[in-house]
Parts: sequence; structure tokens; C-alpha cells
Amino acid sequence: MIYFTGDTHFGDPRVLRLDRRPFFNMVEHDAALIRNWNETVDTKDEVWHLGDFMSAKTGDCAELLARLNGRKHLIIGNNDPATTTNSPGWESVQHYAELRHNEHHLILCHYAFRTWNQMGKKSINLHGHSHGRLKPLPRQYDLGVDGQELRPVTLEVLLKRKRVFTGGGDAVVE
Repeated sequence: MIYFTGDTHFGDPRVLRLDRRPFFNMVEHDAALIRNWNETVDTKDEVWHLGDFMSAKTGDCAELLARLNGRKHLIIGNNDPATTTNSPGWESVQHYAELRHNEHHLILCHYAFRTWNQMGKKSINLHGHSHGRLKPLPRQYDLGVDGQELRPVTLEVLLKRKRVFTGGGDAVVE
């Protein structure tokens, strides 16, 4: 399976305040995100992380990556320091990627696009950065954990969800 996620911000206390994540402290936050990731992703799965993985103050990125299931790729976000991007735990690290997955052309970047490659041919833009606060275009999805029940998600699950924009981000109606 291939999973997508982003904006985990491991070890970054700002997400508790700014994104109102439901945790008392970062230890609780990080433990929950690691548990959710490993409950969702198998060791043989592939995960594309769409940026803002962890704070530079958190510790060793390679140690954290070793605790997370799957083969991991990083799409670099604005809060990813060199200690994250240079970690040996990533299969690949880049600012942008295009993938073919289940007959879909996927455009991956940390930032949402207003237009993207093969948009007129039904390609799909997957991004992070906006923490569910940006009104999406058709075939555009914010993969940050804030809008994905704090866990990685498959493309199939995303495409099955009905989205309703609430003014503060996507609301998911299952």
C-alpha cells in the first residue's frame, strides 16, 4: 500500500496551540501520532510525507524514522531543517514529485497549487502546509494530519470521501 501524510510537526509545541491538537503536551502528541502511524502503515508499505516532519529541537530524526513503519519519502516543507532532510532514514527527499498510482497522476508538493501539471487531464494535487484551512480546488487534497484523523491515508480513502468546505477547512463527510 501507499500512504500519504504531512505536517506531523513531531516535537513542535506550536501545533498544540495553533492547530488545537487535542493533547496536553508534546510527549502525548508524538506518542499518539507514532501509534496512529504504526496502526495504519505496515512495515512493507510506502509513505510519502508532504513536509514539516519534525522540529530540529526534537532529537535524532533517524531514531524517529526508525520507530515509524514503512519506507518513507519526504517532500520538503518550510519547517524541515537540514537535520531532517539529511537523515539517512528517508528513501528519497525532494521538494516536488509526480507519481502514477492506480491510474492516477499525482502531483506532490508541500504547498498547494492553484494550477498544476496535467490539471486539465484530471491529475491530482496532494499537499500539506495549510493545516486544513485552505479551500481546495477539485482534485486537490490537503494531506496534513490535522484533516486526516492524525494518521496517514491512502489515495483510495481520500477519493471516496465527500468533502464539504466549512470556511475553516475541509470537513469530511463519510
